[in-house]
Amino acid sequence: MPRTGNSIQNHSLLAAALEGLELQKQRIDEQIQEVRSLLGKTPGRRGRPTGSTNGGAKVRTAPTSKRARLSVAARKRIAAAQKRRWAEYRRSTGAKSE
Repeated sequence: MPRTGNSIQNHSLLAAALEGLELQKQRIDEQIQEVRSLLGKTPGRRGRPTGSTNGGAKVRTAPTSKRARLSVAARKRIAAAQKRRWAEYRRSTGAKSE
C-alpha cells in the first residue's frame, strides 16, 4: 500500500521547487532582455518580411529618417578624444609606443 503522507510532502516540495525555478527563469529572462537592449540587439522577427504583400509583389517604401552627418570639426574632436583615450590606455598598461 503506497504512503500518502510522503507523496503529499514530496508533491509540495516539488511544487515549491518549481515555483522557485520559475522565478529564477523570469529573473534571468529579464536580465537577458536588458543585456540585449544594451547591445542594441532585438530578437529576430518571424514571419513575412515587412513591406511584402499577399500577392507576392513587394512594395518599397522610402526611408523614414536619414542618418545625421557629422561636421568636419565634430569628427576632429571625436578623433582627438579617441587618441587621448588610447594614449592613456597605453600609459596605464605600460605598452611600448611604436
